[in-house]
Amino acid sequence: MAKLWEKDIRYSFLRLWCDCNTRRSYCKTTVQGELPQDGAVIIAPNHTNTLMDALVVLRTRKTPTAFGARADIFKKPAIARFLRLIKIVPMARSRDGGRAVLQNWETFNEVDEVLEHGVPFCLFSEGRHRPKHSLLPIQKGIARIAFASAEKRQTYVVPTGIEYGDYFHYRTTCDIRFGDPIDVNAFLREHEGHTEAETFQDFRNLVHDRIAAEILFIPDDENYKARLAEVKPPHKTNIPLAVLLSPLFLISAILSLPLWAGAEFICHKKLKDPAWRNTVRAMFRLFGMPLMVLLWVIVLPGWWKLLGAVLTIFSYGFFYDWLNLLPWREIEVE
Repeated sequence: MAKLWEKDIRYSFLRLWCDCNTRRSYCKTTVQGELPQDGAVIIAPNHTNTLMDALVVLRTRKTPTAFGARADIFKKPAIARFLRLIKIVPMARSRDGGRAVLQNWETFNEVDEVLEHGVPFCLFSEGRHRPKHSLLPIQKGIARIAFASAEKRQTYVVPTGIEYGDYFHYRTTCDIRFGDPIDVNAFLREHEGHTEAETFQDFRNLVHDRIAAEILFIPDDENYKARLAEVKPPHKTNIPLAVLLSPLFLISAILSLPLWAGAEFICHKKLKDPAWRNTVRAMFRLFGMPLMVLLWVIVLPGWWKLLGAVLTIFSYGFFYDWLNLLPWREIEVE
């Protein structure tokens, strides 16, 4: 199996379709800021929308980016192989047990190889996702990786903000902001003489504050909902336009029926965590769309093959665009 930093034709092929699929998962995407070019780069985004967070970060660069993810999603061998193929490695948390945490040292060595070969590594330093405009405490993992890298080379941590038009509805907006990089080497020089515990804690606090500066940050206290209502605009509906476009919606619904029906069944009947909904919808498009296009190519005659394929490719997104013209049922997260 190829190392994470090595070129892999399977990765390159899948990456093209994956980036296209991620682009079609949002009606608009913006990217602000750039990554440093003169050292090892660790990207540190907020984590609100499960796998979609990794996919939108991945799409910001044409070259590879490696990622760390929760170790528990690697339990099934087929999923583990796929995640490895797209350059995602398992990162165990203390709650996963001592044996799992010990395996992190092997992962850390692999991450160090990735950084040595100039491939950025993205780590969601909160340790788990939560669909809120706030941050969970920053875990120690990012400090361990950054400090170990800084012993060998110039190293930067780039605080990154990811903002979505909505965490639970498909085909809204996505805004990504790469903040000013944290010079880890300079940070360690400034903390010479401090205890290890103080250095780790100060770094975690710094990463927290710098990520918070790149997002719509609302303290997670008893006033969170009231403050969110003040700063976040309500969902805009357009019933007349929805009525006007209803014939196209019906056509789109028919053409993409297996995709959206399967996705929505899982989202509303199987998922306990609604933050996974957009990931499920995107995965149905990623893996199901080629099958749907192939179906129309086989079934339809002549030039109808091309027409059926093109309409199917755009039908899935239009289906959700039309639904977004209607009022939403708001989902509350504790």
